[in-house]
Amino acid sequence: MSGAKPPAEFDRVVAQGTFDILHPGHVHYLEQAKALGGELHVILARGANVSHKEPPVLSDEQRRAMVGALAPVDEAHLGHLEDIFVPIERIDPDCIVLGHDQHHDATAVSQALDARGLECEVRRAGPLEGEKRDTLVSTGQIVDRICRRRCD
Repeated sequence: MSGAKPPAEFDRVVAQGTFDILHPGHVHYLEQAKALGGELHVILARGANVSHKEPPVLSDEQRRAMVGALAPVDEAHLGHLEDIFVPIERIDPDCIVLGHDQHHDATAVSQALDARGLECEVRRAGPLEGEKRDTLVSTGQIVDRICRRRCD
């Protein structure tokens, strides 16, 4: 049967991130994650929990709604304020896909999942290939360009 999609490797996949200002890198990450599974659930970090970079510009609910509207995403969830594993336990994924440039250590995530008795494979997405010079693939790049072009 030509054109048929190969069967999904996993039933349920989780991707996670801040997803402040959506850009091609986000879409690429979510498409890669969706390609691994039948269902793609995305967990968005609460703004109050973002400590490794500038806090998001958009509200938690705006970011959740935008990510939830993307074609690869079956369901978008806000993260838990105190325990990042609460939504993972509820979703019960077979695989968690980390973004290629996310600060998380895949081994540490696997160990934390094991410690909580969660059987879940951890993978890392690849970068967006063939980037054009003008392709913006990070929120920071977008903000910097806006400031260069529109801020005094």
